Amino acid sequence: MPSLVSILLFGMGLLMAGPSVAEPSAAPSPSDPAVSANVHIPDGHFATLAFHDVRDAAQPAVGRDPYAISHERLAAWFDWMLAHDWHPVSLDDIQAARQGKRPLPSNAVLLSFDDGLESFYRRVYPLLQAYDYPALFAIETGWLERVRKGERGQDKHIATRETAQLAAHLGNATSDPRDEAAADEIQYNGAKRGQAGFVTWGQVREMQASGLVEIATHTHDLHRGIRANPQGNVEPAALARRYDPASGEYEDDAAYRQRIHDDLVQSADVIESNTGVRPRAVVWPYGATNAETEAIARDAGFEFTFNLGDRHLPTPASGPDFGRLLVMGNPPPVDIEAQVAQTLDPPARIQRAVQVDLDMLYDDDPEQVHANLSALLDRIKAMQVRTVYLQAFADPDGDGTASSLYFPNDHLPMRADLFNRVAWQLKTRAGVDVYAWLPLLAFDLPDDSRQRRLQVRVHEADGESRVAERAYRRLSPFRPEAQALVHDIYADLARSTPGIDGILIHDDAYLAADEDAQACAPEARWPDSGRQITDCKLSARDKTRALIDFGEQALDGARHYANLSNRFRVARNLYARVVLDPSAEARFSQALGPFLEHYDDVALMAMPYLDGTEKPAEEWLDTLVDRVQRYPRGLDKTVFELQTYDWERQEWIAPRRLRDWMHQLVRRGALNLAYYPDDFITGKPAFQPTFEGMSLNEFPHRRSQP
Repeated sequence: MPSLVSILLFGMGLLMAGPSVAEPSAAPSPSDPAVSANVHIPDGHFATLAFHDVRDAAQPAVGRDPYAISHERLAAWFDWMLAHDWHPVSLDDIQAARQGKRPLPSNAVLLSFDDGLESFYRRVYPLLQAYDYPALFAIETGWLERVRKGERGQDKHIATRETAQLAAHLGNATSDPRDEAAADEIQYNGAKRGQAGFVTWGQVREMQASGLVEIATHTHDLHRGIRANPQGNVEPAALARRYDPASGEYEDDAAYRQRIHDDLVQSADVIESNTGVRPRAVVWPYGATNAETEAIARDAGFEFTFNLGDRHLPTPASGPDFGRLLVMGNPPPVDIEAQVAQTLDPPARIQRAVQVDLDMLYDDDPEQVHANLSALLDRIKAMQVRTVYLQAFADPDGDGTASSLYFPNDHLPMRADLFNRVAWQLKTRAGVDVYAWLPLLAFDLPDDSRQRRLQVRVHEADGESRVAERAYRRLSPFRPEAQALVHDIYADLARSTPGIDGILIHDDAYLAADEDAQACAPEARWPDSGRQITDCKLSARDKTRALIDFGEQALDGARHYANLSNRFRVARNLYARVVLDPSAEARFSQALGPFLEHYDDVALMAMPYLDGTEKPAEEWLDTLVDRVQRYPRGLDKTVFELQTYDWERQEWIAPRRLRDWMHQLVRRGALNLAYYPDDFITGKPAFQPTFEGMSLNEFPHRRSQP
């Protein structure tokens, strides 16, 4: 029942290969040339497919349940696998391959079915028997206990009202709706299901005894949302820290870990008591899992875990956590094949992004915050961009240094607990990826003496040093105390918002030619290894690498809490000057080559007026694109981020000129565009010209897969 994850991941088309369901048609024959197999799963690898309900009459059912597949289409897929030499495998096969006992067969596929639905026994199990195919069947034990016993435990109304909760959330409701289903019913994708909608334990035992079906836990009570912030947003229970409005506090780490651990153990106990076999696999609801929940699952005794979002087909040895491809839209076999094919040769995904100031949305009045958020959502949705770089730090004085943050943390004041809410609303209502835009060095600590002790320092001619008093007040990347502090901040960000898709590192991550004298301090250490610095006269490339390594340390903190079903990506701002003049690396400790090698995206500040060029802006942009394309994958990985405001003249750039710049960049070969700033309250830059410039439809030859 992936209603939450559909909005988080698949509502944006990240993994769907096929179109939405049209009128029903006859299932294609395996001998039909239109479905001939062109895809070969690499030897030693396997694909995992995630199915849900299987319906007799496909079309009417799929209209309200996009995750259902018709019995006819599923049988056609089984037929297709048989005809094209694709081989379903079991967890025993994967375990044997992992242990070197026997290799996987060619074109190995693991079939998995979620939620413990009755249709698995009535429609899927006979197909498994007919074809002698194994499958993994994931059961939400809390649901089975409820429909079998009619019992209601603490917070059960949330579990049974998940769809209604989500609908209320999307409407900006902040209260938790009560149960409308009976005590022995589950609200499942818009319809009530009682005992007849789920398997019985007798059926489970029968299927398990056949040797074809392995039972996995789908958790006991984590297939639901819980309140995750003061505003009442409901987010996946396996990842979110529960927010208590009465105390105004979040669930602490110990309580969170205990809750997840107890749930997994309880579910395993229920399955073992009813089947005699303890499950060895967890299939996470919504695919919601991270490094922390994975460690909890291992501690609870599970050997395998499965999420969603398999963008690269794994080998048995790459586990024990594996991704799955979500089958939705009642696809024909050729579309499922194409979905697997995308993992082998992922299509280019052209970027369109807007960098958004959360400072502009914030207000002391909650009603005004709500109005500003509505304006932002309307604007982003209408603009049809794919990504928002969302400010996670507060900078009310505009100096670029984080004086406070928009999420709970242990080091800086929290201006407002706002980032989680806005990020969640952008993902679920505007359907975009959200990157947290955060400084790497520029944090203004509350303790002035600590700030000065850790701050970047400038080499003086007499061999002494002084605190760098420049545009950004930056912490030194060579001080272990600063390394630990920034790691904690990034971890706190992802802990409070585990659904973010990535991070944009702010343009504060630079060191000038006469910086950083902190490398000469006795306490100084290289960020990557912690080893002492023996020669503190560092080259520009040394400092460039040090900043990359410092960032990697910080990002490790965020990755620990990031949802593994997302492809967590990292973008980093880069000054245009170092692209146009590579010798400028000495002035910034930045370089395009190392950035392209290390980051998923380079957010190049293609801002001619900010750069101070004397050339016409159009000529300057042409030169910038030409320089980028000299690098391997330069155009693929570079996001050209245009300025919409001229800070020197304090005026907005003419909208049509901005549009023309965008068109010019694309004609020259640029693939990825972004812009900053965006005044979503007053509507600047003007919508229509900006939309025309950002639209992928303007240049059909440059379109990528959605």
